[in-house]
Amino acid sequence: MKVRAVVAYDGAPFHGFAANAGVPTVAGLLVGVLERILRTKVSLTCAGRTDRGVHAVGQVVGFDLSERSDEDLEVLRGIVNRRIGPSVVLSALERVEEEFDARFSATGRTYRYRILDRLEPDPMLATRVWHVPHSLDLAAMEVASADLVGLHDFTSFCLQQDSRPDGSSPTMVRRVTATSWRRVSDGPSGADLLEFEVSASAFCQRMVRSMVGTLVAVGRGEMAVDAMPAVLAARKRQAAADSAPAQGLVLWSVNYS
Repeated sequence: MKVRAVVAYDGAPFHGFAANAGVPTVAGLLVGVLERILRTKVSLTCAGRTDRGVHAVGQVVGFDLSERSDEDLEVLRGIVNRRIGPSVVLSALERVEEEFDARFSATGRTYRYRILDRLEPDPMLATRVWHVPHSLDLAAMEVASADLVGLHDFTSFCLQQDSRPDGSSPTMVRRVTATSWRRVSDGPSGADLLEFEVSASAFCQRMVRSMVGTLVAVGRGEMAVDAMPAVLAARKRQAAADSAPAQGLVLWSVNYS
């Protein structure tokens, strides 16, 4: 039977999600725990391979299990969580159709990115936000981000990919369905943060972090509010600003419909 797990994790201790021999990764830890419990090989698919230091609230993975009841799945989830914590937690574990693929069955993904835009950093948030020691123009960033919504070639915002075996280049065309900026209060520290949310059918590598870095350049007054169409049209990574650091990014949710 095929199962789907929703996984939350603190990305700070890990070298990304995908298994990588010799370094700690989320997938490596999860597979190791599952294989010790189930006493069989486990192969995961995931909705998105987050980079080193990136967090998740709603990462989704799929894998095969021998037949068992819903009650047994809940017992298994509890056993996994007792052994895998505290940086990784399975928040759900459920049976799905055999055709389910965590990556290719997904119809949309949402990321959130948090920024502390004040002079003093907050040590309690060091691994969870990007500290920008300047006040940022929220209204300007909101206007600029709206130009990223729609079907576009996001080459300017993506890490360059190797060519396919036939010599062709992977497409960087993606459909962004929504963007928003807002002020939020961090619960534990009470800090006033800027939060960017973006949803799309799919993202290319470093796309969200590149978008955030470029929008922050707008918020600092280093780029024009109406610069995004020209950045997109350039289709060159150099046209956008430097990427935002990993620690502020969270894979928030994945949609299947």
